[in-house]
This record gives sequence, structure tokens and C-alpha cells, in this order.
Amino acid sequence: MGRWADGQWGGLGRRVLTPCPTVRLSACLLLLACGRPGNVPPPAPAGPDPALQARLEELVRGFRGDVGIYVRRLRSGQTAAIRADETFPTASMIKVPIMLATFDAIERGQLTFLQQLTYTDSLAYEDEEDLLATVRDSTQIALGKVAMLMLTLSDNTASLWLQHLSGTGVVINQWLAARGFDSTRVNSRTPGREEARRQYGWGQTTPREMAELLVRIREQRAVSPAADQEMYRFLTRSYWTGYALAGVPPWVQAASKQGAVRRSRSEVVLVNAPSGDYVFCIITKNQQDESWESVNEGWVLVRRVSGAIWNYFEPGGQWAPAEGAGRFKP
Repeated sequence: MGRWADGQWGGLGRRVLTPCPTVRLSACLLLLACGRPGNVPPPAPAGPDPALQARLEELVRGFRGDVGIYVRRLRSGQTAAIRADETFPTASMIKVPIMLATFDAIERGQLTFLQQLTYTDSLAYEDEEDLLATVRDSTQIALGKVAMLMLTLSDNTASLWLQHLSGTGVVINQWLAARGFDSTRVNSRTPGREEARRQYGWGQTTPREMAELLVRIREQRAVSPAADQEMYRFLTRSYWTGYALAGVPPWVQAASKQGAVRRSRSEVVLVNAPSGDYVFCIITKNQQDESWESVNEGWVLVRRVSGAIWNYFEPGGQWAPAEGAGRFKP
């Protein structure tokens, strides 16, 4: 407790206590000694960060395939980019645009979050890992739970169902185009996108655009503040923590979506880091390693890039998963 000198009476009959000169001087000296609040270093100038760029280029050197990366620190505007505007397959990252279109349909009154949907066996996608495909025919399930399965477990049956309910790929692509996303598109089950599907699969994007989608949700500029807040909650509940999320301490919140097809691995992540939010997206294509184990070269690169970005922006303590953590990763 500091010493307080007699003050003056403030409005509404409250006594105003004024710190004595000695206390004021001590407080000023303490602030000068500590620097900025929380000992956070002043933000770097906005724009390309040469040191971070060099680190990323070092990490991708020698990779057997093509790599695109985009990184941006939201508070300072620091960036790093490798082929960030080149088109890559989305794989399951396309579920972010599907989610956006679904919540947009909810906002416009075409769907409701709690409405009961009737699942039928005809909706099942040929994927033995889909949880939704294991429920009984004619089961009632809330739309919000279908969305949870799509984002948390990356359930393909749930995703294709919501793609249809939100207006199909045609409507989703119109939503994206109207908001300035020129490269991100749904290809699967979308008329006129057959050639793009043969080249990129279910969807296509660039690292920069996919990262921007998460930024707009985080900043509540995507659909509506209420919808964006709920979508962000969904994105922070991923089951798939063994890839980019392994490079972030588990006590730090991160919104993410992963994707994988035979010759591509990808993930987009927005980290609510102690010294300020940052977003990054890494996508590979034309990989030589087509294996499905966690040691696939693409996933190894994703983990290394994620950890390098975290330790660059949060240099106070070098983070690494505990020994044996891989036993608990899907």
C-alpha cells in the first residue's frame, strides 16, 4: 500500500485521494524500469520481416514438393510469404468457406442453428472414419452439431451435407467472390468446376486468402459479430492437434483447420499469442511423400514451420511438446 496525502472532495460527495509526490515519483520510476506494460517489446514496423522470411526459406529448402506459406502478425503487420498467392489444393480446409456460407444462411434466416435435420444413409460419404456416417438412418440431429462434426472432426459426410444446405458450391463461390476472394473456390459437386476439381480436388485457395478468412472471422468482419464469435469457437476445438497445433503450447488458444490429400498437406491457424495474435497458412502440393503416417514429410514441415513461428514471435521461452506427446496425437 502506498502513502496518500489529503486530497480534495470530488463530485457526488466522494473523497478524492491524491498520491503524494513521493509515491508519484516512485510509480514513474517503476514504469520506466519495467518498460511497456507486460514487458512486451514495441511492435516491429509493418511489412515484410527479413529475419522471419529467412527462417521460413531455410525450413522449406530441400522439401520434395511445392510449398506455399503466408504469415502475418495482426498487431504489428509483420509478414513473411513464400508463394503466398499461388493456387494450392485446400483439401479439408475448404470446410472454412462451407462454414462461412452456412452461418451466412443462418444470418439470412434460411437456416437455423438449432433446427433438427434428418440424417439418411444416402448422405453417407465413403469414408469409414466419418462419425456421422455411423448413425442410424432417420436419426434427428441439430444443424449446430453437424457443423461441430465438420470443424472439430473434419467429418466429410457432415461437410457435404452442409455444403448442400448452404446453397451448394455455386452459392459458396458467389459469397467468396463478392468479398474479394478471387482464388478460393469449392470445386466438388459444383457445376462448371469439373476441370478445377481434376487439378485441385474438393477446393482450391492461396495461403494468403485462407489466412485472411480466419482473420475476418477473428475481427468479426466475416458474417456478423455474433456468427463470427460462434464460428471462432468451433475453430478452436479441433481434434487434430498433432500437426501445426503441436507447435503451439496447449494453454494458448488457437483457431485452426487442417487438410490432407495424397500429395498435399495443409493447415491454417490463428494463434491468440500473449504478445499479440498472428495467423499463418502453410500448404504443400506435388509432394513425393504420399504416406499417411504422422511422419509424412508434409506434416513434419507443418510442425516445424508452426514451432518456428511461435518461437520467433514469443522468444521468452522456447516451446516444444513434451517427450512422448505423439502418443496422444491422431
